[in-house]
Amino acid sequence: MTITQPSDAPPAATLQTSPLPNPGPPQDADALLRRARRLVAPALRAAVDALPEQTRALASYHFGWTDLAGNPDSASWGKGVRTAFALACARAVGGNEVAAVPAAAAVELVHNASLIHDDLLDADTLRRHRPAVWAASGTAAAVLLGDALFHAGVRALHSEPGEHTTAATLVLLDAVLELIEGEKADTAFETRHDVTLDECLTMVEAKTGALLGAACALGARYGGVTDPDRLDALTRFGRHLGLAYQAVDDYLGIWGVTEGTGKPVLADLVRRKKSLPVVYALNTATPAAAELAELYFGDGDLSPCHVHRAAELVEQTGARDWVREFSRRHTATAHEYLAGARPTPGGLADLCSLVRLVSERDA
Repeated sequence: MTITQPSDAPPAATLQTSPLPNPGPPQDADALLRRARRLVAPALRAAVDALPEQTRALASYHFGWTDLAGNPDSASWGKGVRTAFALACARAVGGNEVAAVPAAAAVELVHNASLIHDDLLDADTLRRHRPAVWAASGTAAAVLLGDALFHAGVRALHSEPGEHTTAATLVLLDAVLELIEGEKADTAFETRHDVTLDECLTMVEAKTGALLGAACALGARYGGVTDPDRLDALTRFGRHLGLAYQAVDDYLGIWGVTEGTGKPVLADLVRRKKSLPVVYALNTATPAAAELAELYFGDGDLSPCHVHRAAELVEQTGARDWVREFSRRHTATAHEYLAGARPTPGGLADLCSLVRLVSERDA
């Protein structure tokens, strides 16, 4: 089986192969996430407050600030991983993280827009332990709210116009278009029996890698970097980390535990999702792959017994080991690009801690 590099990757000979400088003592990744959420929350609220009244109310519900009746609530608006990477990249290039708040807010708004649409497309009824927007208020409301948050994300970049605003807007818009194409491909996979691994990797890079790469580039740009080589290195750092992130997510969708992931056991297999390990398994031309195809492409819902059998078959093809190695490989590549961006020691320590959080998480 041939496995290609992501489309953004240059020939291997051009990669930065020198080791990362000493990042100093490990940082508390959870503390970095909390700090990022605290810094960006006011900008998110300002962006939501600028929306029309009915849209604003539903957005406030989605972010966990109110319940459906409009009463104050304290639900989570997410981990803020992309937000934390944007701010850390600003620090890593020697800039002020506060200057990068508009970039972090823009990425977070776009990410949440994609989640709202993703829940609708996948018919997922829950988001962060509450009814998803479409389940709570209908499909039309979900489509329109997602559109509004995409718009709000672009507007956030213009909250404090500067010389980088036009270039930053184009970076975000290009990432959004790529994300949409990734979502389109993922949706098309649901009715196909012939999805190749290369197609799946391209989809993952677009759906997950593009926005994380944009978050890193935008953070650096708002942190004051204009050097195209450093911006390119941080973009590729984020894109490869996005591939590793999705590989871990897909791994947990089959082999995670409910207490950590918050999802039902084997949730991806119950839905017959064409995740990375499943697509790898189906393309191995093994007896296990043939039996898995019979289960995956059959009619009717999978029984609990069949779901557990599917998990066994995926593992028998070597997919479990493959997806872990895939995540490790792209994490290592991400570190190589990070070295090429010449980060500050403090910013490097923060980014290395966030990388460990993404690549070694169990939820």
